[in-house]
Amino acid sequence: MVQKLIELALKNRLIVLLLSGLLFAWGIYAVKQNPIDAIPDLSENQVIVFTEWMGRSPQVIEDQVTYPLVSNLQGIPKIKNIRGSSMFGMSFVYLIFEDNTDIYWARTRVMERLNFAQQLLPQGVSPSLGPDGTGVGHVFWYHLDAPKMDLGEQRALQDWYVKLALQTVSGVAEVASFGGFEKQYQLVIDPVKLQYYNVSLMDVMNKVKANNNDVGGRKFEMADMAYIIRGLGYIKNKEDIENIALTNYNGVPVRVKDIGSVQMGGDLRLGIFDVDGKGEVVGGIVVMRYNENANKVIEAVKAKMKEVEKGLPQGVHFKTSYDRSTLIQEAIESVKGTLLEEMIAVSIIVLIFLFHWRSALIILIQLPISVALGFILLQAFGISSNIMSLTGIALAIGVVVDDGIVMVENAYRHLSEAQTAKIQSSKKSAL
Repeated sequence: MVQKLIELALKNRLIVLLLSGLLFAWGIYAVKQNPIDAIPDLSENQVIVFTEWMGRSPQVIEDQVTYPLVSNLQGIPKIKNIRGSSMFGMSFVYLIFEDNTDIYWARTRVMERLNFAQQLLPQGVSPSLGPDGTGVGHVFWYHLDAPKMDLGEQRALQDWYVKLALQTVSGVAEVASFGGFEKQYQLVIDPVKLQYYNVSLMDVMNKVKANNNDVGGRKFEMADMAYIIRGLGYIKNKEDIENIALTNYNGVPVRVKDIGSVQMGGDLRLGIFDVDGKGEVVGGIVVMRYNENANKVIEAVKAKMKEVEKGLPQGVHFKTSYDRSTLIQEAIESVKGTLLEEMIAVSIIVLIFLFHWRSALIILIQLPISVALGFILLQAFGISSNIMSLTGIALAIGVVVDDGIVMVENAYRHLSEAQTAKIQSSKKSAL
């Protein structure tokens, strides 16, 4: 069988060269299309359902949120396992699907089931899906270099400008903010004054919430002109909160400032982000979507950051905390370097021992085509190019080189023996 294949190839050299060129071009296309990353994605095919109900204990969260969700999400097709986790004020439900399930089909099925399961939850509690990213989707970290801004201002800049801009980049599932202080209006209530004016804490909450709103009216027509009536009531500063009326006491309105004080502060923090021990910073984590090309996503994020940086306040710049593209490029350069080194080494060896440049050319053609075939198979089976696969290709190059040298030397020896036998037979015929 092998002999017939060799004979067929020798008789159709042009076709063999044409097929080799097509395979090499196909391999180059596969290299460009195949998702490339540094870390192989071994995470499970999962969808995360996140529910927030602040102020409730883990037991209450478990009984009224996690258990109803887990019970009603079990009938989803192709689901393999469900894991629930309850903590103070938050619930997480992890739905593990079969490995061959399309992640976006799974997210659609989960969302459909949540529409019904939400009816079983307490009023005002709304579950939501987590980002469509994997466990190794944290491809890029950055922080703001803003020495003239405090941490609260930096966090506001990150949440309301930088984050929203970077989330528009193709392939980005989420930009998670970290560090700094999330600004909030804080009401410091005096319980003695609440009791004195006979006002409950729920009354304070409801009145403040009701007074932070715009109200729309109908049209008012006058002299062939139509006017839209609106009531503007959104809170713009802490003085507006202080002047909100809660109730009346002996005909005198009781305002928020009468039962406490209002101040600007930061939300409760569970940790900080420090860079090189020099102090706290504010930044974000870019999370990549499923089956995206990490290298292209990082390049697109960097290009977007250059545009966003033009709109930052004077003296504020981006600093990179973690960039996976560096590791990706090093892995690619390692394969390129190995391939080039092997091609040079085998050419020198063949030229020294055989003194035949065409034999060296055969191996030089064989190596890149073999690597191209490897990427074609990676693309066909949906396997990303990562450190594991690229290392395997780099190791396989050595095997291909050894095989090429052995085959060329063996063919060269058989040709030499055949020529020697032909010469000897010619001499015998002449005698």
